[in-house]
Amino acid sequence: MITLGLTGSIGMGKSTIAAMFADEGVPVWDADLAVHRLYAESEPLKTKLVEAFGDILTDGVVDRVKLSAALKGEAASFEKLDAIVHPATVADRNHFLAEHADAPLVVADIPLLYETGAEASLDKVVVVSAPADVQAARVLARAGMTEAKFEAILARQMPDAEKRARADFIIDTSKSLDDCRDAVRLLIEKLTSLQDTPA
Repeated sequence: MITLGLTGSIGMGKSTIAAMFADEGVPVWDADLAVHRLYAESEPLKTKLVEAFGDILTDGVVDRVKLSAALKGEAASFEKLDAIVHPATVADRNHFLAEHADAPLVVADIPLLYETGAEASLDKVVVVSAPADVQAARVLARAGMTEAKFEAILARQMPDAEKRARADFIIDTSKSLDDCRDAVRLLIEKLTSLQDTPA
């Protein structure tokens, strides 16, 4: 099995590319979906979060609005949150990989891949990218998004240029969907063929 990390800054089209991998039959682990599930189902995680941030549950599930208010936009609070949630998501990802141990390729969709050091446990990384003006137009078109919110999100993410420099592969999503799908298929073919090559 080859494990491929998939990442990209907000508005770069990462979710679209992840869906394309899934459409091609590649198992995709989604970090955001894992966190949502853990916030709803993991009693140990919920207990730790309540101890750290107070009453942030609604109907027994972590309420993201309450959690966001508790974080107060403070860097130290986000660091504390990451320190609690990150080990749980890593365990969830490892469980997913074990379940798909027979797959030739598995994708791990991780928004903060480089920021959390996740690349160290993966074989390769593909960064989804687009020009800054395209990114801004996509993000600011979202309901409830403001330039201030956009800047705050970008401040927590590694700059796109640095991600591109560290990537093994890059998919440019400013091109057509057909071009992106072709890029995904080509990458799948390239990575799976590596396993057929004698050591």
